[in-house]
Amino acid sequence: MFVFGSGVLIGTPQGGTPINFGLAQEISLSVATSTKALYGQYNFPVAIGSGARKMTGKAKLARISGQALGSLFFGVAPSVGGTQTQFGEAASVPSSSPYAYTTSLHTTFVADQGVVYAASALPLKQVASNPATGQYSVSDGVYTFAAGDAGAAVLISYTYTVAASGESLAVASALIGPSITFSANLFASDPTTGKQFSVLLYNCVADKLAFGTKLEDFMVPELDFACFANAAGQVCQLNFGDAA
Repeated sequence: MFVFGSGVLIGTPQGGTPINFGLAQEISLSVATSTKALYGQYNFPVAIGSGARKMTGKAKLARISGQALGSLFFGVAPSVGGTQTQFGEAASVPSSSPYAYTTSLHTTFVADQGVVYAASALPLKQVASNPATGQYSVSDGVYTFAAGDAGAAVLISYTYTVAASGESLAVASALIGPSITFSANLFASDPTTGKQFSVLLYNCVADKLAFGTKLEDFMVPELDFACFANAAGQVCQLNFGDAA
């Protein structure tokens, strides 16, 4: 049979709900076996023994899912709401004292992310209070500037909370040892016959998560995982749509 495309990968945390990894772009599974060769007087071995085996997987996923990453990697349930960034909010320093600008999202303001002059993109320096020209101070989403910057156009960036939409994962340091275990089902079809090929993985642990952005391209998080035997000694099952 033939298999076309990346297929679908579904993970199920122990005692949890199955989760589609989401728009899988590339999935790979590999099995490695350590071997030991026995040599005599000649340069080729007379016997080779098979030792430990290791099965690992790698999935590149285009859909960024808090449910999937929380359940399968961090072991944390997502909470409603989160923190977002307001980047480059356009503002003008008032022409008179107190030279203060109140951000549009000041009621949910979290932290300053910098101020630059709109004309030159040169950054201003944050100070605790009494800013001089080229400086600013901030408190609860209100930015205060110096008299020397009166009338200047600036771009303000900051983070703010969103309570009713989106999700967030709060990840804390935990004791070494316990791991998040899940089963996985990878399946894809033969485009000519519609018959299915699948791999059932009984026990998996995700051991690496990577994010990477690229100009004029989509972010595709990469999740690496290792497979191991369940209580019954089962590691995986491969299923083929063709009989031969």
